[in-house]
Amino acid sequence: MSDSALSNPTLLDRWTRVSLARRIMLAAAVWGLVVLVGGALALSAVYRAQTLSLLEEDLEQNLVGLTREMTREEAFLEDGQVTDAQREFFLGDVRFRTQYSGRYWAIVGVSSEGEIAGDIRSRSLWDEPVPISDGQLDRTLANPGMTQFGDFDLVGPAGQHVRVASRAILIANRDTPLVLVAAADRAANDAAATRFRNLLLGTMIALFGGVFAAMVAGISFSLRPLRRIGHDVAEVREGTRQKLSEDYPAEVRPLADELNKLLDHNRQVVERARTHVGNLAHALKTPLAVLRNEATGDTLLDDVVRRQSESMQTNVEHYLKRAQMVARAQTLGARTELRPVVDGIARMLNRLYDARGVNVSVDGGAGAVFRGEKQDLEEMVGNLMENACKWAGSEVLVHIHDDAEALTIEVEDDGRGLTPEERAGALKRGVRLDETIPGTGLGLSIVKELAELHRGSLDLGDSSMGGLQARLRFPKS
Repeated sequence: MSDSALSNPTLLDRWTRVSLARRIMLAAAVWGLVVLVGGALALSAVYRAQTLSLLEEDLEQNLVGLTREMTREEAFLEDGQVTDAQREFFLGDVRFRTQYSGRYWAIVGVSSEGEIAGDIRSRSLWDEPVPISDGQLDRTLANPGMTQFGDFDLVGPAGQHVRVASRAILIANRDTPLVLVAAADRAANDAAATRFRNLLLGTMIALFGGVFAAMVAGISFSLRPLRRIGHDVAEVREGTRQKLSEDYPAEVRPLADELNKLLDHNRQVVERARTHVGNLAHALKTPLAVLRNEATGDTLLDDVVRRQSESMQTNVEHYLKRAQMVARAQTLGARTELRPVVDGIARMLNRLYDARGVNVSVDGGAGAVFRGEKQDLEEMVGNLMENACKWAGSEVLVHIHDDAEALTIEVEDDGRGLTPEERAGALKRGVRLDETIPGTGLGLSIVKELAELHRGSLDLGDSSMGGLQARLRFPKS
């Protein structure tokens, strides 16, 4: 995979890294909102339809009343006229006598061409046109005796949106049917449906909030064993615990058991590697010692054997030491208190270099812990401190910084220091910057390799004391 692909993950890649808890909560939130809001809207639609159905039933009863009143008014049936007294008698609801009250009726005469040819109306309708659309009139005439429903917008002062019921009836003294119309303002019904919808949405959202909060608490409680096992594994890596406990829930216990088996296997592999490294060291050192002891003459062959055997010895020591370092670095759970080790090395070096007037002091590091074995720590810090003593004028200072991000060990001296080119060369295996100083040239390279095996780094820089600063840094994350 290219670097650009790694630095620009796709949406799918980002989703796969989302925690299980967030996945569950997101899925539940989306599904819960869909179900609850969708349910609220569906229930409000049912309620709106039900209120409209009740209004239509009321309008249909008005049509039945109109039909009954017409049957009783013989004068109307004979000449098609109705008096004011008779008009007041039709559907004796006071709302029909109040202008734009929201309740209306009309009896419409229809010409042979299917057009309105006159009407008798309630006082409430005043001078508005008969509230029936052309389409509804056509449907009504095409289906006599059957009630048709539709909507109509009054354009007068009230500007009402009314629901209209209409029915065509045939009477004996007319060639064309009469159309009975009853209408009612929909505002109250629509407002009631809107209030119900808003109330239902608010209730559902509040219910969703309560359910979601309970779900978050439940998920957090359910996933607690996974967080605990992660914390326990971190303690194993840091060395405060040797293995995972066995008191996990049944779903997590198989994972803990397999991890414990893996830890045991890792310890066995490391122990076998140490044993093989030790056996190999003994097997190689003896033949090399024999070769060196036998090549004591002054011949060219003796000289070649001595030089080659010394080179072989150096390489054997380097690679055996490296193999030991790898085996130790792969051991999980190793912990070493830093300050006692550094103080011990400082005391030893103060005794060794007392005649030269070199003083070694240690600053900070109380309670600091190195995640690795004591031998590795001694190898790294001891090499740096010994090198500093070899090159120092009179003072060697070890600073230890321990914070949440990293453990840092800085070894400084007041010697002549190194140029940038010399620093780069000093980290190469076998390079000695001064042949007059005893050594093999392996120290700094071994420290660098060992630091990298522990996920750390070694950097060389200028010291504030005028000499060289060697910095070991081990990240904690």
